[in-house]
Amino acid sequence: MLNGRDPAKASAGLDHSTDTDLLARAATQDAAAFAALVDRHFHVVHRVVWRMMNGHADAEDVAQEAFLRLWRNPSQVREAGALRGWLIRVASNLVMDRFRAKPMQDIDAGLEVADTRSSAEETLDRGRAVAAIDAAVAQLPERQKLALTLVHFEQMTNIAAAAIMEVSVEALESLLARARRSLKERLAADKTMLLATLATERT
Repeated sequence: MLNGRDPAKASAGLDHSTDTDLLARAATQDAAAFAALVDRHFHVVHRVVWRMMNGHADAEDVAQEAFLRLWRNPSQVREAGALRGWLIRVASNLVMDRFRAKPMQDIDAGLEVADTRSSAEETLDRGRAVAAIDAAVAQLPERQKLALTLVHFEQMTNIAAAAIMEVSVEALESLLARARRSLKERLAADKTMLLATLATERT
């Protein structure tokens, strides 16, 4: 909730509006249009921040701060198609600023919900795999972690991820290569699990 408003209620009736229209209205301090943008993009921004912050409880606050910066000056985003990337970039910069001030150490408890058809043993194995990968990712340098989060967890193309990070595709690929190498070293005992999760390189 931002500015004391419930985005779901404030944005009612704007579900079919384009980001272009909503940004234009937000620029006039239209709270309902802004709430619709929050409702549309918050979950992705929060997910990226959560992973970058190793599951820290402050992840929601950081994600909200990115949206508050948009609310204060919507004209910062000139092209609606770049909105989500802009929000992720602002949020990730906020994370890195916080990390430099005070490293995040704790990963909140909680594993992905397994398919109900899975056996108890498969569920336990999946939980261990997720926990091991999350712990290894948490120890990566921030820019490697962001590159990995965008490409492998958010399933963005290398081109889109590079644009968000404001680096060349070659630089992004270098970050990914270093991240994968580090993860493989940390998860050497769980090679099968790692390969199943990170083997496919997106282009």
